[in-house]
Amino acid sequence: MVPEVSRRGFRGVLCTRDGCSHAQVTGRAGDLGADVVAYAPDGRKIVLQAKRFSGTHKVGGPDLQRFGGTCYTVHGARVAAVVTTSTFTKQARQYAAHHGIRLLDVHGLAAWASRTGPAPWH
Repeated sequence: MVPEVSRRGFRGVLCTRDGCSHAQVTGRAGDLGADVVAYAPDGRKIVLQAKRFSGTHKVGGPDLQRFGGTCYTVHGARVAAVVTTSTFTKQARQYAAHHGIRLLDVHGLAAWASRTGPAPWH
């Protein structure tokens, strides 16, 4: 279960808690898919997109394609990840694997939030 954390919380607070610096939470229209931009403890630039969906609404391939089109070229990510309160379709998982985008579903998010699982940049 994902703890009750505000939308901004699970995007930015967890990054800062786990050692990221310069975390900027955007998550608004015109952000070109970058809900959080931060720097990992080792200096890599992280770009996260958060998808807050119900358990029955999966993150699909088109969602990953839109993010994949900007995370590296526009935002300069060294680590790109999509974090969701739901799960991913097969097409989304395939796209992510092919393009080096890390995925964190509801279970991975809960583990990250409770410190029993890794952050998306590990």
